[in-house]
Amino acid sequence: MKAVNEMEIAQRAVELIKEGAFLVVQAKGRKNVMTIGWAMFGFVWKKPVMMVAVRNSRFTHGIIEEAESFTVSVPTGKMQKEINFCGSKSGKDLDKFKECQLTTTKAQKVSSPVLKIPGYHYECKMMYKTPMDPKFMDKEMEALYPKKDYHTLYFGEIVSCYIGE
Repeated sequence: MKAVNEMEIAQRAVELIKEGAFLVVQAKGRKNVMTIGWAMFGFVWKKPVMMVAVRNSRFTHGIIEEAESFTVSVPTGKMQKEINFCGSKSGKDLDKFKECQLTTTKAQKVSSPVLKIPGYHYECKMMYKTPMDPKFMDKEMEALYPKKDYHTLYFGEIVSCYIGE
């Protein structure tokens, strides 16, 4: 693992996240991985921050609500099969780590584990969470929520960032 400045690689990470990345959370003996395609990086509350969005209808939502942290692994190699699987199957029904042969390792600074894959890895300490309120949403965005299954936004302080081989 090679430490990197999270903001120096943010633009490249955003481009890769559009193709899919992995969010890993662990809390109260439960662990799950899911695909994300949206994330934001910035400097908020005097700290480097990553924001991820998890639909309230997802199995991961129940875990991340109790979590103190989350990790995001942005693959730099070919992992489209795993990204598609983790984005279309529920951890409620099966073990996505086992099904995709994904292994984790202990994170450097947070309690949620990190995937052992080539890519950019972000360890984030939970700072703030807020459910979306559709009354404040641009009407054009409604098409993204035909089932009214809105996201909760999770803001994590990036406490460690590195490249894994």
